[in-house]
Amino acid sequence: MSTERPPTIDPVAAHRWAHHTHTQSPWLHEEVARRMEDRLQWIVTQPQTWVHWNPLRGGMQAHELLARRYPDAQCFALSDATAQTAAVQKSLAAPWWSPARWTGKSVQFEAPTQPVQMLWANMALHMAADPQALIERWHGLLAVDGFLMFSCLGPDSLDQLRRVYAGAGWPPMSHQFTDMHDWGDMLVRAGFAEPVMDMERVTLTYTSPQTLLAELRELGRNLHPARFAGLRGRAWHARLMETLAREMGRVRDDGRLELTFEINYGHAFKPVKKLAVKAETTLSLDDMRQSLKQPRK
Repeated sequence: MSTERPPTIDPVAAHRWAHHTHTQSPWLHEEVARRMEDRLQWIVTQPQTWVHWNPLRGGMQAHELLARRYPDAQCFALSDATAQTAAVQKSLAAPWWSPARWTGKSVQFEAPTQPVQMLWANMALHMAADPQALIERWHGLLAVDGFLMFSCLGPDSLDQLRRVYAGAGWPPMSHQFTDMHDWGDMLVRAGFAEPVMDMERVTLTYTSPQTLLAELRELGRNLHPARFAGLRGRAWHARLMETLAREMGRVRDDGRLELTFEINYGHAFKPVKKLAVKAETTLSLDDMRQSLKQPRK
């Protein structure tokens, strides 16, 4: 557990969401994963082993894209919760007649015994109660010169909805999302090198408040500690629908409701561990071997 946890995330609510049973990947997550997978063409490293972090949340269609890009690589599908692992295993396990069962390339559902060359984590960090600890966990799964590919929501996400809630005097409708430069700092603190971050904004439109909220329920939950403390009644729900339709529907001529998502993308490599210069230094045999492989400057 790190000492730098987001102040606007309730850890109990985050834990509850992490253990929520998901049956399919949200459309937006699949689209973000498709765009992130396209970025792999610029990375020369061809991983022989890789981890897909929380595939059901990150994108099952994206998993197929990655499997086609790295057909000879061994994949490990890992999740935070046992229920999620069972659901992922059901979705990804090769059938008994598949050649993958006999070639040794079928997806594994236990943590790898050796470090991997790539860790893929799509749309996970912004829902983590302790993202620094999660990044450090990913760092521990990677081999030296291995790389991390991840995406998450940025602070401009859901801005239209935030303004509606603030104007109505309601509690925050979502926890705050971390800026991409802060993600870069966390990567460096965890031991990653050469972090590269970029972002884009995706604007979706909806025919009604009902369809908008239905999609948001697939994407996550409000983890803010100051969110509504209990259930609201039918009268409040009706007021919510009316307010969203009025305030958000007047922006466009066709009356559709707009909602913007800021998508942050990042990748970073795990470098050889630098040896601290001290009067007396203790290091493992593996660290010694890695240090001896470094070129002299």
